[in-house]
Amino acid sequence: MSNSSILKSSIAKKYWMALTGLFLCTFLIGHLLGNLQLIFIDGEEGRRAFNEYAYFMTHNPAIKILSYLTYISILFHAVDGFILTVQNKKARPVNYAVNNPGPTSSTPARYMAVLGTLILVFIATHMANFWWKVKFSQEIPLHTYKIESKQEMNIPKGQSFYYTQVPSIQPIPKDTNTLEEKGTAIYYKNTNIKIADCYIDLHKVVMAFFGKSNPNGIFGVLFYVLSMLVLAFHLWHGFASAFQSLGVNHAKWTPIIKNLGKGFAIIVPLLFALIPILIYLNN
Repeated sequence: MSNSSILKSSIAKKYWMALTGLFLCTFLIGHLLGNLQLIFIDGEEGRRAFNEYAYFMTHNPAIKILSYLTYISILFHAVDGFILTVQNKKARPVNYAVNNPGPTSSTPARYMAVLGTLILVFIATHMANFWWKVKFSQEIPLHTYKIESKQEMNIPKGQSFYYTQVPSIQPIPKDTNTLEEKGTAIYYKNTNIKIADCYIDLHKVVMAFFGKSNPNGIFGVLFYVLSMLVLAFHLWHGFASAFQSLGVNHAKWTPIIKNLGKGFAIIVPLLFALIPILIYLNN
């Protein structure tokens, strides 16, 4: 069999499905840990921590490479799954007269294509509501806060400024004569003296999207929670199936992998679903 035939075979496609699926599982863990800041760190500290995290995730070179790899994996996983579904249909063009699935064929396993399609719709909607706004919207507010220090700095003659201990919730007015903006910070002009940091306020966007002040907030919460339920069903079969596709099938380890996969399928989507629920109830 030629290399091209191997790459085009259903076995190769299942390998790629497994590898991209497991990679996306690691992405879910990282994304969840970052988002949990929304509910576990309160007040201005939480706002600042989440906005700094969001900036890091969109500007760090290594993270940006991982982000592009994630986008490619999502598309590849979706397309590969579609092709495998079509191939399976062609291999069995006529349904069996009696459809009696065996005990190893769970409900999620029989509807993986449908579940995957619904997850793809959620990802597109989720990115439109948050990722797209961060990248391209001109309406996202900035979160500006002063540097924390008691020390009086060596300010140029005729100017004086004391750093404050408490971060400023309100944006610092920009004096075009004495202040200048460099990236995500405000400096005194022609100096290296930084008086404030400012980041895109993604925290405010998320809180407003899921909050009670938004008339559609409850619908956003329900859509998010239902999407996490779909993700849970997809992972229920997909996690263990990925290892099986890669040939990891052992009498001792397979039951452990299946139980680990079921735990992952419950805990990760559940924690994701709790975030908008708690935001709505507490905001």
